[in-house]
Amino acid sequence: MLRIDLAAVVANWRMLAARVAPAACAAVVKADGYGLGAARVAAALSAAGCRCFFVAHLAEAVALRDVLGPEPVVQVLNGLPPGTEPVFVHRGLWPVLNSLDQVERWHHHARAAGRPLPASLQLDTGMSRFGLPSPDLDRLAAHPAMLEGIDLRLVMSHLGCADDPADERNEQQRLLFERLRATLPAVPASLAASSGIFLGRRFHLDLVRPGAALYGVPPQNGSPNPMRPVVRLEGRVVQLRAVPAGAWVGYGARFEAVAPMRIATVAVGYADGFLRAGGGRGIATLPEGGPALPIIGRISMDSLGVDVSALPPERLREGDTLDLIGPHRPLADAAAAAGTIGYEMLTSLGQRYHRRYEGG
Repeated sequence: MLRIDLAAVVANWRMLAARVAPAACAAVVKADGYGLGAARVAAALSAAGCRCFFVAHLAEAVALRDVLGPEPVVQVLNGLPPGTEPVFVHRGLWPVLNSLDQVERWHHHARAAGRPLPASLQLDTGMSRFGLPSPDLDRLAAHPAMLEGIDLRLVMSHLGCADDPADERNEQQRLLFERLRATLPAVPASLAASSGIFLGRRFHLDLVRPGAALYGVPPQNGSPNPMRPVVRLEGRVVQLRAVPAGAWVGYGARFEAVAPMRIATVAVGYADGFLRAGGGRGIATLPEGGPALPIIGRISMDSLGVDVSALPPERLREGDTLDLIGPHRPLADAAAAAGTIGYEMLTSLGQRYHRRYEGG
């Protein structure tokens, strides 16, 4: 079972909103709300007062508009795909314009529509990913008519190293962003996502765009996590067995018992998004805590093995659950054991889990 605490999501958003005030606080709900269900997450945040949402793809935005109704702003980070202009207008969505071609097409569509059309504009300040690079921005600044018909509501960029507050590139990006946006019309600006919020007020500007932090992911490396945990992943024990010394466990015989032991087979595997790389490195825990129970052998498609020798035999029965992510096994630790980050682990969690939403 995957338990999702919507009250914790809302509490995380409110904490961030209070931290950045008077800047506004949006919410990023792309990738189906980081794997937790964009419809449920966005509805809870909207009820709490969030009025601006970001997604990656147009299809995500259309689905979100159906959930939220016409009032909240919904922006599409990946920009304006050719031919989709009428959909943006009809559904009341904002493209984040990332290239001169997108600017030009939105400009022409606004002229054809006979009215200004809202949009945001992204500038590339170092990631070489989305947004206008400096030469294209120079061209845009030299030809302001290219923005005619575009109701420019926001200028934004994205920090590449904000999870490390000591990285000097954070300040370099901030200063470049300030210089570049000064060549554009004076509109609200946004630079900080989850990690950038914790770099200080000079990064907050007019709007922040938290994503992963809303879902309990630590926003900065090496610092205590200020966010409330949101997910609890419970795996059901489907079989218990005692094995002798010399028995091997799982595919490839990667684990061999050096002494008699007891093993629980848990019905969670890599098809459920519990990453195969965590085999032999991760742990499970009892719901109430207690000893760390090593995940042994390779993780299979539908199951994994846990060494439960440290538990009294009567403590665990078939049908009981172990926590793979939970109060005693933080998401960040489970992700690190699989050699990845909380973002990937969250967005990998599959649809086979029974999902229970709590607090919203």
